[in-house]
Amino acid sequence: MSARMLPVPDGLDGMRVDAGLAKLLGLSRTVVAELAESGEILLDGRPAGKSDRLAAGGLLEVTLPDPASPIEVIAEPVEGMRILHDDDDIVVISKPVGVAVHPSPGWNGPTVVAGLAASGLRIATSGAAERQGVVHRLDAGTTGVMVVAKSEHAYTVLKRAFKERTVDKGYHAIVQGHPDPTRGTIDAPIDRHPRHDYKFAVVQGGRPSVTHYEVVEAFRAASLAQIKLETGRTHQIRVHFSALKHPCVGDLTYGADPVLARKLGLSRQWLHAKTLGFAHPADGRWVEFESEYPDDLATALRVLQDEN
Repeated sequence: MSARMLPVPDGLDGMRVDAGLAKLLGLSRTVVAELAESGEILLDGRPAGKSDRLAAGGLLEVTLPDPASPIEVIAEPVEGMRILHDDDDIVVISKPVGVAVHPSPGWNGPTVVAGLAASGLRIATSGAAERQGVVHRLDAGTTGVMVVAKSEHAYTVLKRAFKERTVDKGYHAIVQGHPDPTRGTIDAPIDRHPRHDYKFAVVQGGRPSVTHYEVVEAFRAASLAQIKLETGRTHQIRVHFSALKHPCVGDLTYGADPVLARKLGLSRQWLHAKTLGFAHPADGRWVEFESEYPDDLATALRVLQDEN
């Protein structure tokens, strides 16, 4: 354990302890919350709770845990993961449900990087040890197309492309009800949910988040929407449509109807990364890849179509 003393900078004035310290120290809000709960954070000499507010000029005393050992990636085949494209610079895959992109604390399930290693594919060594080559992510419960860098050059080029928003990310989602208008843009900032750390929400002062959508097919109780992401926040599509009162069908975390989910046989959100387009890092030519719906989503869609 190591102790640090530091003044609260002006830029963090009024922020919650967990959000401010996460930003200041580069830690996750979950880690900061755990430190607060165990009494390892003092503000002006008094124990600070995670939801307490910081005041500019205040004195923080934080006892930090020793750095954790890197998480080792163990090659392990991933059932249902398909390779859509493979060359010297990139590998494009269709990720199945229940698979995380890379190992993380608390996750014991299959991962994309472990599956690629089991396939004998060499990926870039850039990035943290447990997520080398990873330039973007999909939630474990979200299926679809994603790219992993194999060369160091590709890693640099693709990371920049995602940061500069020159990648074309296309999703399909079935959302409850009928969004009005049927075509539009959701521009609403997203950050951690103020009361539930395991999910996110539209909050004032959150990170800028922009989602473009168009309803392409309407059913009695739901709509199939084609979505383009301008930004790539965690749970962005799920949060934005929940805020519109049109959550993704099956997404019980964000307010979906459990009765409809059961009727359609869904145990997760109806959300699929359908297409991915970007300038190939080797020569700049535009390439596009597409992933077909997995069985659970295709079945749910057919049920809705048959009811029309």
